[in-house]
Amino acid sequence: MGNLRSVCNAVRFLGGRPVLVSSPEKLEGGKVIIPGVGAFGKGMENLKPFLPEMRRALSSGVFVLGICLGLHLMLEGSEEAPGVRGIGALKGRVVKINTTLPLPHIGWNWVSPQKESCPLFKNAGGGHAYFVHSYHALPEEEVIAATTDYGGRVTAAVWKENLFGVQFHPEKSGPYGLKILKNFMELEC
Repeated sequence: MGNLRSVCNAVRFLGGRPVLVSSPEKLEGGKVIIPGVGAFGKGMENLKPFLPEMRRALSSGVFVLGICLGLHLMLEGSEEAPGVRGIGALKGRVVKINTTLPLPHIGWNWVSPQKESCPLFKNAGGGHAYFVHSYHALPEEEVIAATTDYGGRVTAAVWKENLFGVQFHPEKSGPYGLKILKNFMELEC
């Protein structure tokens, strides 16, 4: 899942001790970050062995952050891979960005928080973040924590209880992205 190294490096830079999990049995304690670059179908194929433990972690209150494809996998499915079911932790689907602008959307865009109470944006507010994607999450409106504009409204972040997701790459988004990542790392039960 493409951006593992850069996410681990960012977590280390912020004082964390990331652990790469290669088997479901090792998915315990702490917080879970699901990074990802690539296609929905392949991402779900890679996560398949982890699904029971992932669902247990989500239902037991473990904090989970999905980054880019990691966010997409939290939804019920994607038009990128018809017939492939997502984790289903969030109601909704992943859809292609409806824009006349070039796809994939690659570059810096302003993130506008929609929920001031979302812990990811504590003392961060809005800021520029780095995006690389052609698809975006279309969840229920009440879980949308931030948006961006790319020829129209695009979901930039979601929040539902212990589940967080960002469309942008905080690990590649300079001080603003590192603040978002640090806020996730500092969450307490």
